[in-house]
Order: sequence, then structure tokens, then C-alpha cells
Amino acid sequence: MSERSPAPGGLELVQSLVNTLDIESGADSLDTAQGRARFGLDEEDVPGARELRESLRVALLAHAGHPPHREVTPLGQLLTAGPLLVTVDTGDGSAALAAADEGPLLSRVAAAIAQALVEGTWTRLKACEAADCHWAYYDRSPAGRGRWCSMQVCGARAKMRRYRAK
Repeated sequence: MSERSPAPGGLELVQSLVNTLDIESGADSLDTAQGRARFGLDEEDVPGARELRESLRVALLAHAGHPPHREVTPLGQLLTAGPLLVTVDTGDGSAALAAADEGPLLSRVAAAIAQALVEGTWTRLKACEAADCHWAYYDRSPAGRGRWCSMQVCGARAKMRRYRAK
């Protein structure tokens, strides 16, 4: 839905996962083999990936100051099953967080969130305010107050609704 550029670093994985569901049309790319392959998922992994997706969406809605769209398993509870490792480069001594196992989507998401926390970018990943959208986007606005995935689509619709209500 959005024409915005992808989130930086590992947050692109989180953004991509949340955006596998087009709420307006109901299309879910996790229903397709190609969509599942993008995240290294088998059919039996899909229910867990959907649960993770919606828990992430609630967190992204909270980043934008919006209430949850529905009841979900708390993201923190899900992430306890995604172990992380601290890796240290012997060449330059730099350290990074990494998934303990590169296979499971949950571990890769946990590593992406942990890295974004370190970089200070986690709260800039948000979900669109529009109830028929909730698309994930990375807020690059200077004040960090973006409300919609697209000003031209969701923002314009919201402004038109407010105008007509007057």
C-alpha cells in the first residue's frame, strides 16, 4: 500500500512481515508458497508467523500512539522463545546481536528488534493510523510524528473524512 522506502537494517524484516497482510483486501501473502519462502516458512509455520505478525502490529500501533487493533499474545512473551547470541568479531572487536539459529523467523525478528533498540530506531517503525490499513512504515519525519503509511492515500482519506464531517 505504501510508497515509502523500506525500514533500515533488520527492521525491514519486521516491516515486511507485518505487511504480509493487506487488511483492506484481506490478501495474505503467507497463503502462498512464494510468500512463505520469503520468510523461510513451511505451511505448518504459518499460524505462528501470523501470531507474531499481529503482535508486532500491536507494538507498531503503540509506537504511533494508537490502541491495539485486537487482542494478541504480547510481543515480549513471544520473543522469549527467540534466543539471541552476542557475536564478537576477532578482527576489530566489534560486537553485535544475532539470532541463535538463523532458521526460525522468531529468532531473526528478535535479533532485528534488539539491534534496532541499540540503534534507537525501533520506535520509528509504526503502523498506519487508518483502521482499514495498519500498514507498517518507517517514520522518517523530523519530529517522528508520522500518522499514516502514505499521506497521498490514508492521510488524504482521513483529511477528507474530517472535512466532510464538518
